[in-house]
Amino acid sequence: MPFNSHSFLFGFLPVVVAGYWLADRFVHRSAALGWLLLASVAFYACASPKSLAVLLPSILLDYALASAFLRVAPCATRVRAALISLGIVANIAFLGYFKYRNFFLDEWGATFGVHPTLTPLFLPLGISFLTFQKIAFLSDVRSGKIKDIQLQNFLLFTLFFPRAIAGPIVHYNEVMPQLLDAKSRRFTTNAVVAISLVSIGLFKKSVVADGIAQFVPDAFDPQTAGTPATLVNAWAGVLAYTFQLYFDFSGYSDMALGAARMFGVRLPMNFNSPLKATSMVEYWARWHITLTRFLTWHIYLPLVSYLTRARVANRKPPLRGAHSTPGAIATLLGVPTLVTMLVSGIWHGAGWQFVAWGLLHGVYLTVNQTWRLIRPRFWTDQASYQRIMRPVGFLLTFTSVAVALVFFRAQSLTHSLSILGGMVGLHGIAPYPYQALQSVGFSFDWTMFWTPLIGLRWIAVLFAGVLLLPNSLELLSRLQPASDFPAATDKSPPHPALPEEARESAIGTRPATGWSLRPVWEGLERLGHADAPLNRLSAAIVGLLFVLGAMAGSGGSGFLYGQF
Repeated sequence: MPFNSHSFLFGFLPVVVAGYWLADRFVHRSAALGWLLLASVAFYACASPKSLAVLLPSILLDYALASAFLRVAPCATRVRAALISLGIVANIAFLGYFKYRNFFLDEWGATFGVHPTLTPLFLPLGISFLTFQKIAFLSDVRSGKIKDIQLQNFLLFTLFFPRAIAGPIVHYNEVMPQLLDAKSRRFTTNAVVAISLVSIGLFKKSVVADGIAQFVPDAFDPQTAGTPATLVNAWAGVLAYTFQLYFDFSGYSDMALGAARMFGVRLPMNFNSPLKATSMVEYWARWHITLTRFLTWHIYLPLVSYLTRARVANRKPPLRGAHSTPGAIATLLGVPTLVTMLVSGIWHGAGWQFVAWGLLHGVYLTVNQTWRLIRPRFWTDQASYQRIMRPVGFLLTFTSVAVALVFFRAQSLTHSLSILGGMVGLHGIAPYPYQALQSVGFSFDWTMFWTPLIGLRWIAVLFAGVLLLPNSLELLSRLQPASDFPAATDKSPPHPALPEEARESAIGTRPATGWSLRPVWEGLERLGHADAPLNRLSAAIVGLLFVLGAMAGSGGSGFLYGQF
């Protein structure tokens, strides 16, 4: 039941929201939470009954281990550590079996010349996101952030349907206190924000992302293209996929925030105009924000801390800003970054192309971090640096992201390299009518030339919109659409407890405000009632977006990140 399907928008969601608020108003808060839990279970059951049957034992195991941890005396540190370690290992093994079992068996067979019988395995709904969320939960229990849990609350937190398909990856204390608070914000305010976010997200997904998707297969699907992608086709397809994935994930993130807000819950933001980024570090602070947060806290920072202590113990210099040695940069910056992004690539999918995507982003980030570290030695004037390098950094970042997405979308590593070859002209400059020449002599098939050019026209329009228009969180900022959006321009380091050298090498930092036409939108708002949560003009725009999105999304095509 995709969020953009009519069954979800006009059936499931209205019934669940109405039942939740009626139970909260006329029965009891616990009845409302029970209703929401049943609805979340039903959401999984409708989407995939098998997924629910497979995921439930893993969820109950985590609850049992967390409960046992809280009952064990604090002095029994080894027992407590064993319980949490068992839970983390079990979650990783669970994900590995369903997502990577056949990939590893296939590679093992190819290496040793055997042909194992591979039984097709289905991928439980949201297993990748759920695995990281449960690991984050166990880590919070271990650190003492969670003092008490009840089975119903844990099940509701884990199965909460607004974030079931593709995140965000949230912490227990980010969701449950809001659900347990009987004095939630007013329903009207929640409804205004929720409907706005759902409408904007629906339009992004059904109209923009699904609309640009038609220009992707000519570059990425050999059975559709028929021949290797030429320079024009390759770039048209790669740029089309860049914007398809951008608006697809942005639309899902908006709809997830909106669906959660219908129950008075503000989820953390997961998407904040990443294509406005002027560096790869900033890009990862804007793209899949909760994944970046998870990887930073649970993989990157522990590695940096461990390697820093090891270097100091061996009397080797740590990072020292612009005067850091090549060895320190390679060990304390390069190694943690490459390992972290390798994990990110493997997490996204089973295939060597995902490994290549992760490692490529690791190289991007390492280069970016190294330059940030040593740049003051060569370019001391910060003002001139920003004036000259921000546009250059923007172009480099956008191009690097688009090139890396070739590995993200391609069917294999070999296929990825073929598309990259097309992007540099190895297969010709423009589409050549091979089939037309073979079947009709020298007749010319103009559609093979015009199709990618039409795609490039739409890409230019979307590119301008991405750069100039405010995103949904900016438009609704005064209504606090996400729990952490007001702090989006905070420049504080992501881990103040670490030494300065570790802070400098963080994967993602808070992004600066990019270009936008937000003042224009604010001017339009003045045409309506300034004191209303959503004035008449804004309401009309939101209504139009919803209608267009609902009409275009009648097929209910799934979200791209749902497959990961």
